[in-house]
Amino acid sequence: MDRLDAIRLFVRLVECGSFSAVGREAGIGQPAVSKQIVALERHLGAQLVLRTSRQVVITETGQTFYESAKQLVDDFDALESSVGERQQSPRGVIRINTAPAHGRLWVTPLLPEFLRRYPDVAVELSVSERQVDMVGEGVDLAIRHGRLVDSSLTARKLSETDFILAASPGYLAARGVPTRLAELDRHACIVFAKGRERRPWSFKVGQETVSYVPHGSVLTGDAEHIRAAVLCGLGVAQAPFWLLANEIRSGEVQVLMPELQPERLPVHLVYPAGRRIPMRVRVFIDYLVEAFERPEAPPLRAKKIRHVAS
Repeated sequence: MDRLDAIRLFVRLVECGSFSAVGREAGIGQPAVSKQIVALERHLGAQLVLRTSRQVVITETGQTFYESAKQLVDDFDALESSVGERQQSPRGVIRINTAPAHGRLWVTPLLPEFLRRYPDVAVELSVSERQVDMVGEGVDLAIRHGRLVDSSLTARKLSETDFILAASPGYLAARGVPTRLAELDRHACIVFAKGRERRPWSFKVGQETVSYVPHGSVLTGDAEHIRAAVLCGLGVAQAPFWLLANEIRSGEVQVLMPELQPERLPVHLVYPAGRRIPMRVRVFIDYLVEAFERPEAPPLRAKKIRHVAS
């Protein structure tokens, strides 16, 4: 038994709560993971895990051991990475997951400079509106919008994005400019929907957050189609600012009722916790963070726009 490998597997078992998930991540079978944990317990002379048919329960001794083991693994990985960086340049494939529209508009345009810096690195873009199983699908890094709920991931905040209400000037000329929330009932709404479930719009009214269920003839689960529908003059949409930023700047789209804009949502880079981050992934994380901090960074906030409709 390689004790460090066994300790690493145990750390991931605590964080994932599943022998099979750890096995998939490590590229070995579930029985092999179990065998390593049993050998570690035998070596330590203590039971770390209680196994039942439905769940894995970490013992009190196991929890205490985990806290020290986690620090040991992190320290070792940092040492290994620092030595490796002196010996070689980043190389290999980075598998990145992002929403289709965000990837096309604001991630892909950043790739030429990155690939010039690191010519031995390749980038594989996986695009989806759903949140993928990063370990199960072999994804190194994902860009997530909104509050994070998966505690098994490590997150690094990129920025925050505004959610704005918007429509084309042609639509507003024909239907009028809504100035109050109640007036949306008289307008065609472009609705983000999963299946037939419409996603409510959120507004800040005074100190309260208010939900509004939009109605309209256009429903879609894809941000690109929301953008296209707004540009075609099909109605009013609530969307992340970055989706329509260029069109807002050019005047093709107008922002409505900015005083009702809800709280900004965070944008994070996320990656599986507890594993060593390959140098190729780490340099891409640093590059994206740097790119989003530049004055000409991908636009995420409406405050950069001086003219809005009221």
